[in-house]
Amino acid sequence: MAAGDDTGAVRVVLIEDSVLLREGLVRLFDEAGYVTAGAWGDADDIVARVRDAEADVAILDVRLPPGFRDEGIRAALTLRGALPHVGILVLSQYVEGVYARELLAGGDGGVGYLLKDRVTSLEEFTDAVRRVRERGTVLDPLVVQGLIAARPDPLATLTPRERDVLTLMAEGRSNASIAERLFIGVGAVEKNISAIFAKLGLEESGTEHRRVLAVLAFLQSS
Repeated sequence: MAAGDDTGAVRVVLIEDSVLLREGLVRLFDEAGYVTAGAWGDADDIVARVRDAEADVAILDVRLPPGFRDEGIRAALTLRGALPHVGILVLSQYVEGVYARELLAGGDGGVGYLLKDRVTSLEEFTDAVRRVRERGTVLDPLVVQGLIAARPDPLATLTPRERDVLTLMAEGRSNASIAERLFIGVGAVEKNISAIFAKLGLEESGTEHRRVLAVLAFLQSS
């Protein structure tokens, strides 16, 4: 079970080098009812910091000091290995497919990759934190599109509707949410999902989480 305080509030830690963004996110967390258990500008001693904070979710920028390259992703991967119960939500200024693939490669859930523009929406951002804490997989729609675009050949047999459904599946949406987004019935969504798995050679599992991971596993495969 993930860590948490006695009130059941989600405990988050934030690693973001921009002071203004960091302070803005802390205020956002407060508004959402989260407990900010730590907020730092670098990823030094990240495992010890997150462990001491008893965090449920760690939110990291992709590019951190000192090199501003992939320090955040490397810190996230280190956390996944040392503290697998902690959800990881990575923020990036751009769509960087290689980093997204690295983060998702473990296939264990509890991870997310969002563009920083997403933090302007309190509802969507806090929903992402919640889903990551609950071991879901959260991907920014633009990241999903980038992953799909990088693998055009295996997806060539999908119809436009099946592509739409696949994109929303990979974002971690439920069947009901997909139906609402596409203005179709849940039965139609289920039919499209069955067709997607058949065309991609994937076995449909009994839970939404494993279904999403199966799609991501396909997108990550070489």
